[in-house]
Amino acid sequence: MGILPVYRGTAMHDGWSSYFKFKCKHALCNAHHIRDLLFVHEEDKQNWAKDLIDQLINIKDTVDRRKPIHCKLDLAEINDFEDRYDHIIERAKLENPPPITSNSQGPIKKRGKRKKTKALNLLERLQKYRREALAFMYDFEVPFDNNQAERDIRMMKVQQKISGTFRSWEGANIFCRIRGYISTVKKNSISVIDAIQGAFEGKPFVPVRTLIAV
Repeated sequence: MGILPVYRGTAMHDGWSSYFKFKCKHALCNAHHIRDLLFVHEEDKQNWAKDLIDQLINIKDTVDRRKPIHCKLDLAEINDFEDRYDHIIERAKLENPPPITSNSQGPIKKRGKRKKTKALNLLERLQKYRREALAFMYDFEVPFDNNQAERDIRMMKVQQKISGTFRSWEGANIFCRIRGYISTVKKNSISVIDAIQGAFEGKPFVPVRTLIAV
């Protein structure tokens, strides 16, 4: 839609490789990471995954406590969290060695790369994009996950799937303007009813600073 090619803020997403081609800053959704790590822990019985979940939650809790009074973590805290993260990743690599490309009987006949396990793919992404996974730790304006963005588009998907979609382009535009306004006032802790009344009275709520969720 012509947004991401010119966007220069931080885009939070689920780690598709094509997203990284855009020149904006990137952050990875940790709700996705926790879900994938939980699968590795429960299905593959790999304890490092549970340890990394605990580490991510621990960092989030620390950031949430500091936000009201500080704009960032101390450098010593950041270094400590990074060291713990890296230590867990190193443990995980011992449980998930790269696929073998040859054996004692000679080269493997099958062409192409050997298929990696889900755990190894996840591990490699968490190692390669550590800074993006921990972006919320470095910059307090970056959220822990992209749940807010998904909540913002939920009503649009409900309208499309359940309510019979839109009857006209004009109706779709009106719906988006109303939902966008409601979402904005809620993010600014303003009463939705008061904000709607203000709009009808010609005094709509306008935030002093606009934050864009991507």
